[in-house]
Amino acid sequence: MTTGELAMVIVGVLGVIAFAALVVALVRVLDTLNAVRGEIATLRADTDDLLRDMQATTDAARGAVDEARDDLERFDRVLGSAEAISSAASRRSVKVARIALSTPIIKAVGLASGVRRTASQLRRRPAHLELDDPEART
Repeated sequence: MTTGELAMVIVGVLGVIAFAALVVALVRVLDTLNAVRGEIATLRADTDDLLRDMQATTDAARGAVDEARDDLERFDRVLGSAEAISSAASRRSVKVARIALSTPIIKAVGLASGVRRTASQLRRRPAHLELDDPEART
């Protein structure tokens, strides 16, 4: 066997070994790809369950939010009514207080004015005149 033939045999053997290594690597890649596909299928199944649960939770939350919104609208109406009642009661209580207190206050002011006038007139009279003196009245 010549060196050229020996080199060709060695190159052929190395080629077969390289091809076998490539086949082994491709088989491992294929096995890994199949494992990844299986994991993706499992993940998809788990995700579907989670999505269904999330959808149910979202629907329940939407119902709770709608109910809370309705309650808030009712509360807003009640609060508006309470404000209107409070405002009306406040106006009425002021009116009642004005009516109830105006007459006594007017009388008290009139009395004070009368007392002031009387005191002023008494101060203007001469000191030598007495009230019981009949001559002082003329």
